[in-house]
Amino acid sequence: MKRMGSKQVLVPTVSCLLLLFCLGCKCLALELEATQTATLKVDASSQLARKIPDTLFGMFFEEINHAGAGGIWAELVSNRGFEAGGLHTPSNIDPWSIIGNDSSIFVATDRTSCFSRNIIALRMEVLCDECPAGVGIYNPGFWGMNIEDGKTYNLVMYVKSAEAADLTVSLASSDGLQKLASVTVPVAGTSNWTKVEQKLIAKGTNRTSRLEITSNKKGVVWFDQVSLMPSDTFKGHGFRTELISMLLDLKPRFLRFPGGCFVEGEWLRNAFRWRESIGPWEERPGHFGDVWHYWTDDGLGYYEFLQLSEDLGAAPIWVFNNGISHNDEVSTAAIAPFVKDVLDSLEFARGSANSTWGSVRAAMGHPEPFPVKYVAIGNEDCGKKYYLGNYLKFYNAIRESYPDIQMISNCDGSSKPLDHPADLYDFHVYTDSKTLFNMKGTFDKTSRTGPKAFVSEYAVWRTDAGRGSLLGSLAEAAFLTGLEKNSDIVQMASYAPLFVNDNDQTWNPDAIVFNSWQQYGTPSYWMQKFFRESSGAMIHPITISSSYSGSLAASAITWQDSGNSFLKVKASNAPLLYPEGDGEYLC
Repeated sequence: MKRMGSKQVLVPTVSCLLLLFCLGCKCLALELEATQTATLKVDASSQLARKIPDTLFGMFFEEINHAGAGGIWAELVSNRGFEAGGLHTPSNIDPWSIIGNDSSIFVATDRTSCFSRNIIALRMEVLCDECPAGVGIYNPGFWGMNIEDGKTYNLVMYVKSAEAADLTVSLASSDGLQKLASVTVPVAGTSNWTKVEQKLIAKGTNRTSRLEITSNKKGVVWFDQVSLMPSDTFKGHGFRTELISMLLDLKPRFLRFPGGCFVEGEWLRNAFRWRESIGPWEERPGHFGDVWHYWTDDGLGYYEFLQLSEDLGAAPIWVFNNGISHNDEVSTAAIAPFVKDVLDSLEFARGSANSTWGSVRAAMGHPEPFPVKYVAIGNEDCGKKYYLGNYLKFYNAIRESYPDIQMISNCDGSSKPLDHPADLYDFHVYTDSKTLFNMKGTFDKTSRTGPKAFVSEYAVWRTDAGRGSLLGSLAEAAFLTGLEKNSDIVQMASYAPLFVNDNDQTWNPDAIVFNSWQQYGTPSYWMQKFFRESSGAMIHPITISSSYSGSLAASAITWQDSGNSFLKVKASNAPLLYPEGDGEYLC
């Protein structure tokens, strides 16, 4: 990147020599010299420059790999409402477990919660009197809680006991031997549920801690909705600060959420439901995400995604279920309730504080509307039996009520016109490095009329991707230079998936890897940082002179910042490729 003076006229032509590297493990390209050169010329004048859309590069967040639960959402307790085992009791309370043995404590779920939408509670009966060390329950969180010396953790839980009792709530090491914080919680003898709020200040650091609740007095205590949150979440909105900081560094212009397949579900009964993810967190029933196979309490819900978009300065893109899952579909004749549900979701986001659903948003702490201007009607559902019929029902209803909202079709319009109205269309690609590199010209011949392209999911994966590779990121970079050049028809693009918890590597690779206390960006993350100034910048013509120019990808942009002008040239050579014609390579 070259910094240019604010009053300096951009030089019309910039030339440079690029060195071609053959990347890979012991990669040897026959009939190709070890080092070759190419001349790259940039016309940095304004005459042929074209503005890139302000929205070109953003982010796609899906609840996969424990990206939200146990990830950016800072809740430390897993299965905080004891709902994950299902509605039939007794049920599995995993990952909760007991402190003591079956002679000193008896624990089981029942249906006595004070919350009508999540009726499961935990009944703990202490069988011993004056238990020497106390018996009770503990929760290890998501593969261990990161507790840090001097930090404050906010405990909220609901308790009930017919007789007065004293509970000890502690933060301890995974074996219970190291106590990091402890507080006594008196419980009045009453038949009513009581909300308990306490602050625990850690006196020590342990990366794999657990939350313990114990008693040494014989009796019965019920628990429900046990939450532990660090006090230093991002802007106080419940997000892990260090992970959000990594997102901010990419300067995303939009946030697509909450999926992905997470939106669809293997079955509709397990699809994401926005209504059940709003309101007080204690009242949210949570649900089992049957595509990625884990329970979420939905503390990270529709409202929180809208808030995250605002915190990132990114335009929210709401991907909603259109009555279709991986295995079942609602017929178009019966889709009307789903359409109304989506219209209600838009009123929740955009309605005035006096509207039916806007008032719910206002009660949650955000009286001003969220600027939702993009929605995706389903995810990867094009071609399914009822998609087109359902799509048109949603499209017409939203267009009538919110004419400014841009609607995104699941059907690819890059090679042939769509047979239905849309403002944008989804384009997804997961493939190997060589293929993605060669796709840099995918949109070169796409019609310049009609809906714009939204490359909402792209990545190199499988054979040459591993858990993230330089090889893959070079191919991705080449693909993105093609999107920049075709940004007159490509309006948005985002990498996928964004996050992976190191303990749940369901999908690899991902942009950011983390555990309870550490995080790092893969090469695909750092590659995206080279494109963070592209949105809204000017793209300039580039000429590559070389016998193997087809194996090179490059782009040039200029932009203004703080009164200064900047020029950035990005170039990538074809991974494991060789010039046109016969040739072999060994790797």
